[in-house]
Amino acid sequence: MTMPKSLRTSESVTEGHPDKVADRISDAVLDAVLSGDRHAHVACETFLTTGLVLVGGEITTKTYVDIPTLVRRVVSDIGYDRPGHGFHFQDCAVLSAIKEQSADIDDAVKKRISKRGVSDPGDALGAGDQGIVFGYARSDTETLMPLPIHLAHRLAERLAAVRKDGTVPFLLPDGKTQVTVEYEGDRPRRVHTILLAAQHDPLVKQAEIQRELVTHVVRPVLGAWLDAKTRVLVNTSGRFVIGGPACDSGVTGRKIIVDTYGGFAPHGGGAFSGKDPTKVDRSGSYMARYVAKNLVAAGLAREAEVEIAYAIGRPDPLAVRVDAHGTGALPNDRLREVVLQTFDLRPEPIIRKLRLLSQRYEPLSAYGHFGRTDLDLLWEKTDAVAALQRAVR
Repeated sequence: MTMPKSLRTSESVTEGHPDKVADRISDAVLDAVLSGDRHAHVACETFLTTGLVLVGGEITTKTYVDIPTLVRRVVSDIGYDRPGHGFHFQDCAVLSAIKEQSADIDDAVKKRISKRGVSDPGDALGAGDQGIVFGYARSDTETLMPLPIHLAHRLAERLAAVRKDGTVPFLLPDGKTQVTVEYEGDRPRRVHTILLAAQHDPLVKQAEIQRELVTHVVRPVLGAWLDAKTRVLVNTSGRFVIGGPACDSGVTGRKIIVDTYGGFAPHGGGAFSGKDPTKVDRSGSYMARYVAKNLVAAGLAREAEVEIAYAIGRPDPLAVRVDAHGTGALPNDRLREVVLQTFDLRPEPIIRKLRLLSQRYEPLSAYGHFGRTDLDLLWEKTDAVAALQRAVR
């Protein structure tokens, strides 16, 4: 029987995109705070525009961070270090508007339920906020990520790499990628369209941009996925000279679909960057990915979506849902039972299991929080496969 065909599209952005600059600054602040105070509570937001970086939010900590120096280091590392392009690490103003976290929230998070006679240390930490989080995995790729977002991230990474190593010297930091994949049923069959938007020096011609990016970015990333019918579109606006914060504001948490699954799964609404792991927006999402990925790796589904709901100050999830989208080896309700039997979904055990207090978050601020083979991320491990398989016997 012929399976129905469909087109699925995902996008990514480079580390020089203004929203990603904001994410990276927020995560760099988080890393700096946690390095001096592992028990700090951080919710750091960043806003950028022409000549200005504003860092705000709530931080409760015993340590000190030199925010202006940190911001300039991040902006320079990304590549805004050349004068004349509208944004420069030495010339931008850096303002800080940090205040302490609400005492009500702080008390709810650190509330020691054990004082009421509960001895389980996993109950010692309440969720840092209410909300729902989602984890997702599917068998498209070796990383168990959807193919469109996987390729979009790799293209964005490659744009940055060939800019920084001088392979394509006319590139500037800002850029976006987009990949459309043709599916037959739930299986990817071919790449339909590639779209690149790459900031560049003003004197370079469109024909050279097209040629160099196809040669040094598209072909190395796409490999066998690139066929004679694949459309490759480069800078469809014609020119992309003015970019970054000089032409567009940047805000922390404005690329949450880029950060996750490229539109293949829902998103609870909460961003990741700038938040310490007591915030379940971040830690719960990482755990949900860990659960979903292990379900697929264990052969219990070809596609798995995991939803977890939390209440502020409470350790136990309010609700857990597992959906294999018709690909499960077991019914969804049985998969849920297996998940609850195998994984501890309370914030304190999640933080310990995934070692989130010792995780560096700045490298996660661009190119996705999931499916990363360049980073040693515990939520990307498939070490729960044996436990899941035992649970279904």
